[in-house]
Amino acid sequence: MIPTSKLAPLAAAFCAVMLAFSHNARAHSILPTVTPNLSIGVLSAARDGIPNSRKPGSGASTAYVNHLIGMALDTTDVAVGQIFHRSNNDFGPLPSAVFDRNGVGKTIDLGAGGLYSYLFVDYNGRSHATEIWYVGNLSGIIRIPATPGKHGISGWTLFGLGVGVPDGGATVMLLGVALCALGMARRFLVRLTGSSVPTPRH
Repeated sequence: MIPTSKLAPLAAAFCAVMLAFSHNARAHSILPTVTPNLSIGVLSAARDGIPNSRKPGSGASTAYVNHLIGMALDTTDVAVGQIFHRSNNDFGPLPSAVFDRNGVGKTIDLGAGGLYSYLFVDYNGRSHATEIWYVGNLSGIIRIPATPGKHGISGWTLFGLGVGVPDGGATVMLLGVALCALGMARRFLVRLTGSSVPTPRH
């Protein structure tokens, strides 16, 4: 039996230890992980063997990403010896992929955000696969899933922001508004001066 006089100090010490452990647990926060709803699609080999062009850092990886983002949602396509499967995740208009840098490991620092568009991750193993994620709306340090299909990461590539898709006529609309404004200004000048403004000859 613990004497009543010592019970209070023991309880205080126990609470202090628990608070110290809980503080340490909060200090080591869990990094956000790229999730399936950010997946643009997956590449797999259409023939035996994985070509070196699939490896991160190869010039072909940019073409692969651009081919994938140009596909219709939830479709499969075979091109250049690869099977492309586009996910059903709709991100709206996507910019073209522009190579930025390569790396290895399970974590990536995306900085303040808005610097990168796509993450190309190559997984090794017998059933080799490459997955592409959209990271344009992410920032800070993120974690790559290490074992999709029970395979490790052989490397990754980050792509910057490329040229976007056509803006749906917004530029043409602004040009039309500007031309209308010029026309109205010309009419105002004609009324103000009482004479027509000479039209320049070509």
